[in-house]
Amino acid sequence: MHNPVDNDKAERAARLRAQIEKHNYAYYVQDAPAIPDAEYDRLFAELAAIETENPHLLTPDSPTQRVNGQVAEGFQPVMHTLPMLSLNNGFSDEEIEAFDKRCTQGLYKTEPAASLNYACELKFDGLAVALRYVDGVFVQAATRGDGVRGEDITANIRTVHSIPLRLKGASIPELLEVRGEVFMLKSAFENLNQRQRAAGQKEFANPRNAAAGSLRQLNPKITASRSLSFFAYGIGALVGMAMPPTHQALLDWYLELGIPVCEKRAVVQGVAGLLGFFKAMSEQRNTLPYEIDGVVYKLNRLEEQQQLGFVARAPRFALAHKFPAQEALTKLIAIEVNVGRTGAITPIARLEPVFVGGAMVTNATLHNEDEVRRKDILIGDTVIVRRAGDVIPEVVSVLTERRPADAYGFEMPTECPVCGSAIERLPGEAIARCTGALACAAQRKQALWHFAQRRALDIDGLGEKIIEQLVAKNLVRTPADLFKLDFATLVELERFADKSAQNLLAALHQAKQTTLARFIYALGIRHVGETTALDLARYFGALDPLIQASREVLLEVNDVGPVVAEAILQFFAQAHNLEVIEELRAAGVTWPERPPAARPSAGPLAGKTVVLTGSLLNFTREQAKAQLEAAGAKVAASVSKKTDYVIAGAEAGSKLAKAETLGIEVLDEDGLRQLLASVESSPE
Repeated sequence: MHNPVDNDKAERAARLRAQIEKHNYAYYVQDAPAIPDAEYDRLFAELAAIETENPHLLTPDSPTQRVNGQVAEGFQPVMHTLPMLSLNNGFSDEEIEAFDKRCTQGLYKTEPAASLNYACELKFDGLAVALRYVDGVFVQAATRGDGVRGEDITANIRTVHSIPLRLKGASIPELLEVRGEVFMLKSAFENLNQRQRAAGQKEFANPRNAAAGSLRQLNPKITASRSLSFFAYGIGALVGMAMPPTHQALLDWYLELGIPVCEKRAVVQGVAGLLGFFKAMSEQRNTLPYEIDGVVYKLNRLEEQQQLGFVARAPRFALAHKFPAQEALTKLIAIEVNVGRTGAITPIARLEPVFVGGAMVTNATLHNEDEVRRKDILIGDTVIVRRAGDVIPEVVSVLTERRPADAYGFEMPTECPVCGSAIERLPGEAIARCTGALACAAQRKQALWHFAQRRALDIDGLGEKIIEQLVAKNLVRTPADLFKLDFATLVELERFADKSAQNLLAALHQAKQTTLARFIYALGIRHVGETTALDLARYFGALDPLIQASREVLLEVNDVGPVVAEAILQFFAQAHNLEVIEELRAAGVTWPERPPAARPSAGPLAGKTVVLTGSLLNFTREQAKAQLEAAGAKVAASVSKKTDYVIAGAEAGSKLAKAETLGIEVLDEDGLRQLLASVESSPE
């Protein structure tokens, strides 16, 4: 009779083999992994454990008995001179200690006098390749494939500029097979995905997928456009020269030949040296220009490597020490929204707790509503979550094949969960925002800090630490509450004494006398900076006409376009913002007002848009701008199809070039004088 336990284990092993082969095909052939590396490692480790405990269940075609990978359709197979093996993984300090012990016991019958020397290098997240040089000339390149045979990618490798097509140096071997990793820099990956988005094509999930997909293009021109890089880390064959004595010497020799090698490497002694290198690289990981998922340890002496040899699919003399998984699977149980300090509404995924990137994660950002739609994320989905170092965890993608029948979509709320104000999204913007501004508690600290800064009301001594205390104690809700503070309240604050309280009260009193431009800027209207606030103050002369202005009138103001006009209208449409303004006036905040400036519609250049560029001899930029605006023109900062004239002085740059490209009339300084003269002589 068959043992039921054996039957269960046999069935489980068969299911694991099928799952792993499916994921091998997705990862190595399609370059589209369906699960994170950590999940794959877990499945593989479970299968290996079953086969180790039950050797009779081990099959010749088990994934544990070979290097993963297959030859993709469209590529010619290449037989490797020596198998290209993968590495066994270690995750804990104990596993590293066990690796060192195995190496020591394998080399010495008795305890050695000194610790073993190990070569340490980075484990790149790319695609392993073999480069073949004959008499110093590059002749062939192949992927690892299944370890015995790979794919011929010679034409594509020729497009990788860091790989030499001819070796340099005085001593060139008859035959050299270099083994290393093709990868994509983080910057190149970002650029590639930007191009993918612009072309309406699918983005790559990570640099590894991008590098692998780029190398396995049947058209080398596509590979050439992808900015791939390469680092060597090993050797497959050498004829005509003696092998260097150590791994470190091998890599140094590669540099002499012009073959790129990563500078982040070291030779260390024993377990302490291994763990020290791992710790150092862990700390540097997020600042590196490329992705790594761990480090690799190898016995430094090649003679010792040969002495230890290999097991079925990996060398005994080397180990990959992997970082904590940066990606993991979990379930998305809800989507809520977070209100940022500038009013930005960010969808947040609430997750079943999962350990990823060295920490327990329960929440992850979804960035914005469009991102949720683009990634086809539904509540109830199984998702891949990524956490890299101190970076906020994010949902990378969805396993749609695991989607439950009751999964449902996310709807952006129409009201702010903090203050109840409307949530709106301006045309052309990806981010929705709370319109509460001065009245929203989530935006309170930012609003107060902006209101008090030097370029706004310039309240000396009111820094972020004090604002945090005032908000935490609920002493200040809006900027108007600042002017209700008294001495008794202030001296109770942390690190406040009589003198500092008196100084802040004096600064608040002084800040009540301001200018209209400063006050408009202090309100924190989105897109309204100092220059725009000054233009608005000049144009309207007083606050009430600005509050009551229509979209058409706002668009007449210098440098106010549709987006800025919409933000201003939105701000003054909120009753609570108007209430705060009235409270500020009641508190004594005041500024000089004057009649509004002459409307551009009344001037002879009404409806004309002018751009100034370069240096003028007889006008300052402000003088030219003032005279043009007095004549009714709108003086814009950038050239567009709507520009009527470009006034170009000495050393005019890109604006002049753009004007010429668009066929816009360009005037020099004499042309400006003639234009203004014609305006002065024209009838009213």
